[in-house]
Amino acid sequence: MKRFALFAACLPAMALAQPADEEALMRATLTELNLQSFETGTEYCGYVGFNDAGELIASPPTAGDESSCLSDDPTEIAVITASYHTHGDFSTEYSSETPSGADMEGDEEEGIDGWVATPGGRLWYIDTTDMVTFQICGIGCLAQDPDFIEGDDGFIAEEYTYDELVERLE
Repeated sequence: MKRFALFAACLPAMALAQPADEEALMRATLTELNLQSFETGTEYCGYVGFNDAGELIASPPTAGDESSCLSDDPTEIAVITASYHTHGDFSTEYSSETPSGADMEGDEEEGIDGWVATPGGRLWYIDTTDMVTFQICGIGCLAQDPDFIEGDDGFIAEEYTYDELVERLE
């Protein structure tokens, strides 16, 4: 993956084994933040990466609004590997069970990948090298909004290209 090249020049060799832990860190972080999103009706966002000691960490979350979030710059992360955010609480007004084209564009502009948690409890990974997103795990693998209605967003594939996402949400 592209992020290994970033790590090699910036971190001790022992840190190179840690990217495998990113998924576990994001599952734990986004499960907790999903619960907050459901209570407050807002999105939460932040970054994941390595601190100066070479430890994989998530930045403290920033609260957004009901349909967007702009994270604060993480002072504790020396090398950012990805963004993360929740999609807030369940609403029939938003298509929130997949990342959006804007989610992918934002990560691509920053030169990082991304993680997205949905009200249905899905976890998505955005790969900006190939501009694809895929489900790490499906409905209920993270905390799920009690008001979530399965099927409200129609059929959800396990993977989308950027173009497919944009077309799906038009």
